[in-house]
Amino acid sequence: MTATLALTEDLIRRRSVTPADEGCQAVLEARLTALGFQCESIVSGPDTFRVTNLWAVRRGTLGAQGKLLAFAGHTDVVPTGPLEQWQSDPFLPTHRDGKLYGRGAADMKTSIAAFVVAVEEFVQANPEHKGSIAFLITSDEEGPAHDGTIKVVQALKARGERLDYCVVGEPTSVDTLGDMVKNGRRGSLSGKLTVKGVQGHIAYPHLAKNPIHLAAPALAELAAESWDAGNEYFPPTTWQMSNIHAGTGATNVIPGHVTIDFNFRFSTASTPDGLKDRVHALLDRHQLDYTLDWTLGGEPFLTPRGELSEALSGAIAAETGVQTELSTTGGTSDGRFIATICPQVIEFGPPNASIHKIDEHVEVRFIEPLKNVYRGVLERLVA
Repeated sequence: MTATLALTEDLIRRRSVTPADEGCQAVLEARLTALGFQCESIVSGPDTFRVTNLWAVRRGTLGAQGKLLAFAGHTDVVPTGPLEQWQSDPFLPTHRDGKLYGRGAADMKTSIAAFVVAVEEFVQANPEHKGSIAFLITSDEEGPAHDGTIKVVQALKARGERLDYCVVGEPTSVDTLGDMVKNGRRGSLSGKLTVKGVQGHIAYPHLAKNPIHLAAPALAELAAESWDAGNEYFPPTTWQMSNIHAGTGATNVIPGHVTIDFNFRFSTASTPDGLKDRVHALLDRHQLDYTLDWTLGGEPFLTPRGELSEALSGAIAAETGVQTELSTTGGTSDGRFIATICPQVIEFGPPNASIHKIDEHVEVRFIEPLKNVYRGVLERLVA
């Protein structure tokens, strides 16, 4: 058993369902402290939702003059779902057909283990490395993300700390290790729209105002709208409805209001304020009586081709022979927070086909190459 596999299995055994960490970060801290890292635990959140964050730094010989490469990730995992549907205990690392099964195997305990072992090997081979290395680990990525990475970033901002490069260990590969990395993510902007009408008997529509009928033309126009054309890195911004609710449950009552939940996944070609303004203008043009509450889940971030993408693609090609694809598809990640203090943020990890699913797994054959790619990035950027 390799050191990477052994650490991966140790982490999987810990039932760290968000926001619990269950000692994962203590294991990481012990190993990093032995390498000369200065480790700091940042605890946040109420007693009912306590979040543990780890910030660890090993300074290079150039000190503040050198570049700083951070590895970022999360020790928390999503709930298991029905246990009886798993072929084996989700918190008992199990091998079948060349795959390692367990909750968090792909998202993202294998990546974290690979980070740590890659750094251990790199430091042993390069004890006087010039650049600095850091770890930013949270237990609130799969949850609301209010007390996790964002809190660490806020603390680092207050100190004037700036990262130069960050590799986030999200599972980005598709068919084989290294075929895709994420050099950005779309933003997420949600709205809760309530259109008001007048409740009444369905047999007397002239005495009521049906808000569903009133809202329908505007909703159709919103669904058909072209918000932007995207750009070199991002597909066009999309608008989707997720929920519509109206009525009392009775079939003979015109409802007094209808509520629609919708979401924008938007590119850097649009801004939250610009999208909001356009929605309000459209609703106003339809002369609707409405309220609209907005929630900005995250701004988009983008790392254009540069030093980090070249180092990562070079390390992937050297280890696997795969020519990687830069992509901004998928949901949001903690990279959106890190990008506010780091100009180059890229996500890379194992294949993601089983993440959040029953029988989550990672192919064992990818574990050592993943560690070797992370080590290759270290050698290219901070040696």
